[in-house]
Amino acid sequence: MQYAELNNGLKMPIEGYGVFQVDPKETERCVLDALETGYRSLDTAATYGNEEGVGKAIKKSGVAREEIFLTSKLWVADQGYDKAKKAFEKTLDKLGTDYLDLYLIHQPLGDYYGSWRAMEELYKEGKIKAIGVSNFDSTRLVDLIVNNEVVPAVNQIELHPFLQQKEAQKVMQEYGVKVESWGPLAEAKHDILKDEMLKKIADKYNKTVAQVILRWHLEQEIIIIPKSVRKERMEENLDVHDFSLDKADMEEIAALDGKYPRIVDYNIMDIVTGMNSSKTPE
Repeated sequence: MQYAELNNGLKMPIEGYGVFQVDPKETERCVLDALETGYRSLDTAATYGNEEGVGKAIKKSGVAREEIFLTSKLWVADQGYDKAKKAFEKTLDKLGTDYLDLYLIHQPLGDYYGSWRAMEELYKEGKIKAIGVSNFDSTRLVDLIVNNEVVPAVNQIELHPFLQQKEAQKVMQEYGVKVESWGPLAEAKHDILKDEMLKKIADKYNKTVAQVILRWHLEQEIIIIPKSVRKERMEENLDVHDFSLDKADMEEIAALDGKYPRIVDYNIMDIVTGMNSSKTPE
């Protein structure tokens, strides 16, 4: 297992299993399959509505809680000091645990400053081993850093060969924030898994396009959380540690940057208003 060291010294598996858009009814089975396959980092969120399934799977798996790196996220509707603390306790209850390894502010919307103050306190109390953010652009990330005591350990962002976030990565490196990709395979959008250049590289190593893309992230020490509901794909996604991409491969993939628009564009008003009006599932 390859690890990324966070800015507080905590070690996080560089490849985890994400459950975004996994049906709550299927989550327990999927997470059990992921743990059996060898994943030891699990990523969920309050707004996914499947934290309970993740918690049930952990208990049923027989894998010790301390062997699992567990991440969840605070949704927009729960932003603010008091609401964040209540939402955190609700998340713990649903997951059936008394601590989180990583807790993230899911979106840079609403009173995330109040949320961060609450999370700093929970971190100092030992209820969270590391705190971070998700979907923060460089300006909001730096503003949060310079006005608070604890520097986010992670910023989970959209990052894949079609959106490489090179400038954002430089800023995060400067401030000691680890980069995590929530969609390393671009959610299979824009036919990324059929890209001819990526397929050429995959054939060179007798690997799949998905494996090449995941390896590309790991070459840059970017944390990834690929999602699949199929066990054979989970196994395939973990089977990326027996080859390396060479300089020519990396240069060819670099040329793909900006080929297609973002999956989520925060400059679109409907996305911002929609997130602000969305409630956390009960």
